[in-house]
Amino acid sequence: MNDLKEFFNSLTAISSDGWEKLSEIFSPRTLKKGAFFISEGQTAKEIGFLESGILRAFYRNREGVEYNKHFFVSPCFIGGYSSLITKTPNQINQQALTDCSLQVANYSDIEKLYDLYPEIERAGRILAELYFVQKEQREIEIVLLDADKRYEIFQKEYPHLEQFIPQYHIASYLGVTPTQLSRIRRKISEK
Repeated sequence: MNDLKEFFNSLTAISSDGWEKLSEIFSPRTLKKGAFFISEGQTAKEIGFLESGILRAFYRNREGVEYNKHFFVSPCFIGGYSSLITKTPNQINQQALTDCSLQVANYSDIEKLYDLYPEIERAGRILAELYFVQKEQREIEIVLLDADKRYEIFQKEYPHLEQFIPQYHIASYLGVTPTQLSRIRRKISEK
């Protein structure tokens, strides 16, 4: 729970009363490797704070091909944010790639605190803004950068992730085949 408090306070200062109310609505949960926090078709009701572990966000096309959209590495928030906001079914799966420890809250309970504790609402806004910028930057990378440059950015953003997850997940995230990723890695190591 200390990681959650530090994370919130890194966004904006949370009053002791606000933190007390906020901490009451979060409860610990574990996800085993391979388990889903949320699946496509579900309507999101919960938001999670990842204390330890790694998850991937991915979607499947009609042919069943998976595309990794994002990796979540602790500490961070996870959940079907679009589904939480719109109250419509989620389209992106979030699956544990390692065993994970979380703090989970019902999103509507957090929303109820917004009017009482403006600093909690401010933290939610700042978090949404950060994720928006991150999403936009990722879209720009996919469209404008070649695979070699995307891999270099991946290595900077997730410096130790390659040690913990299969290469095909990284290839999917980069928009290349595993064979292409091997070539890119070999080319970079030869520099």
